Amino acid sequence: MSKTNMVNLIIAFGAFNAFLAVAAGAFAAHGLKDFLSVEYLATFKTAADYQMMHGIGLILIGLINKHDTNRCNIAAAVFMFAGIILFSGSLYALTLTGTKWLGIITPFGGICFLIAWLTLGFNFLLSKD
Repeated sequence: MSKTNMVNLIIAFGAFNAFLAVAAGAFAAHGLKDFLSVEYLATFKTAADYQMMHGIGLILIGLINKHDTNRCNIAAAVFMFAGIILFSGSLYALTLTGTKWLGIITPFGGICFLIAWLTLGFNFLLSKD
């Protein structure tokens, strides 16, 4: 995949996740408030908040890649996207289905987020530029 295509893909994934986070937040506020407990609504909101933050993170990584494409930036983007799926996805599924064992998956998403941010940070800390 070319550099331009990779950058565009990362930015697009970020933008689509930000869109989905807004939609999920609106769905929770208007469509789920009568169906979910206060605790599950808060959990759903947490999922949407983290999806938004990391969607923006993906956009930032994509913009960074326009200047400096390297494997560390790509790895950070992959881990961030995996974190969104595992963290936010498991929380959405848990709250909508009531299947509590899905909460076991959530920390793996959090670990992916941590790895993504550390990879990005150390990449620039150790950069020769």
